Parts: sequence; structure tokens; C-alpha cells
Amino acid sequence: MSAQNFVIAKADFIESMAKGMAVLESFDTERQRLNATLAAQRAGITRAAARRHLLTLAHLGYLETDGSYFWLSSKVLRFSGSYLASARLPRTVQPVLNRLAAYTGDSFSVAVLEGDSVVIVARSVLAAKDGSRNDWLESSLGNPLRPSQDVRWTAHGLHLGARLPAHATSTGRVLLASLPTAELTAWLKGRLLSRLTPYTVIEHKGLRRILSQVRRQDWCLASEEHELGVHAVAVPLRNMAGRTVAALNAVVSTARLQSGAVQAELLPLLQNAALECRPAL
Repeated sequence: MSAQNFVIAKADFIESMAKGMAVLESFDTERQRLNATLAAQRAGITRAAARRHLLTLAHLGYLETDGSYFWLSSKVLRFSGSYLASARLPRTVQPVLNRLAAYTGDSFSVAVLEGDSVVIVARSVLAAKDGSRNDWLESSLGNPLRPSQDVRWTAHGLHLGARLPAHATSTGRVLLASLPTAELTAWLKGRLLSRLTPYTVIEHKGLRRILSQVRRQDWCLASEEHELGVHAVAVPLRNMAGRTVAALNAVVSTARLQSGAVQAELLPLLQNAALECRPAL
């Protein structure tokens, strides 16, 4: 059972802990430094409560401060480090991502859905440039790609733990398309979809049409909706029960897209990689 679907009795819920976590989650790429007023607004609590939580978190070493503003310390990496070291999903997909990157030179990521965002839980690391071929990839395609020398394209902010808007990304759309109708309706209800580029689809009806297409074809191509000049193709990662647990994607440039390589070459690689990962998810 995922954390988002886990429900406990009201008597077991520790409200002060929830508020403290809300304050900690208030820090992001848009606001790296917060004072008590800003933290209160972002966490939805009173300024007095926000101040106490900020001071406590600073005392515990999770925040640093100059006396007025607070910012995250390196201690918070303990959580992500423990997750990446122990969780099955990152450990399962990391070798596959590395092989894909070494073979094609493209940038690959795996993301999961969390609220209105997708969170990157694994990213490819390009191996040594020795020009060696990869037996696993050669067995996946009759006419394998020639390994390139460098990663061709990386979108801004694609680091481990990065949160990206689900409605405007290929991984997000794959994951939203996998939701049951009732859950997707609940996700969309009252939600304002932000326009990130001139091409971002922000109408609910338009997004539903796109998700229906993604559901039918079982993959998604998102072009310049999250960042200008960036395109990404994604496929679902499913476990043996058929449940979509994550999405795998490759990020490419406009030139790469126009060459026809995305659907002809990268998509089959992603689909074969998803099949390889399935027994271990």
C-alpha cells in the first residue's frame, strides 16, 4: 500500500508532527529561504506555530538560519539517502537506466506520482566512454543504436528528488493515465493547471483527451510543455500484477525529435526496459 492510500484512525494522528513536516516541505526550488511568515503561509498554519517548528527543526539540525530566515541543511539528505539505498524501485531500475544512457547517450529518469507532481527517484549515470556494445540492448532490438559519446540533452532541474508538474510532463501523464476514472476525477477537481510554456495544456478537457490517448497507446510524448526546447517520451513501469508503479522516460532535444529517432528507436528501448524491470517491481 502506498503512503498516499494509507489511512489511520484520528486518535493515532499526531497533528504537531504533521505541521512540522508541512513546514519542512515548504522549502522548494521556488523558495529556498523562508521566514516565519512565509513558512506559515506555505504550510497553512499560524505564524507562531511556524516559528516554533522552524526553531525546532533548526535545533535538530535540519535547517540553518541567520536569525530571520531559514533554509534546508544537508542533514535532510539522510532521508533521501536512506530511501535510495533501501527502496526496491530505485535499486531495480538504476542499472537499466545506466545501460540505456551508455548505449544511446540520452538522459533517462524514473518518476513516481506524488500529489500534483512527479518525483524523480532514479536518474541515468553515463558509464565510461569505452565504446563497448551492450548485449542486453542488442538483444532488445534487431538493429541496435550506435552508442554516442555524450548525453545529448538534459532538461533543467532533472535531479534526484526533483518535483515536476504532473500535467505537463511525459511521466506525469503516463501516471495520471493509469489512475482509475474516479481517482483521476478527484485529482482534477478544483485543480488549477499552471501554464509553464505557451504550449502547456491547462484545460481539464484537453488534458483528459491527452490522457485517453496515452492510455490507448500506452506511452506519452510531451513536447515543450514543461520547458521550451525539451521533449520527453515516457512509458509505464508495471509490476507483475499489472499495476503502474512508476514511469520511465527519455529527454531529448528538438533536433533528436525531428530526426524520427524518438518513436523509431527510443520508444522500443523504453518498452523493452519496462518489460525487463517488471518481475522485480
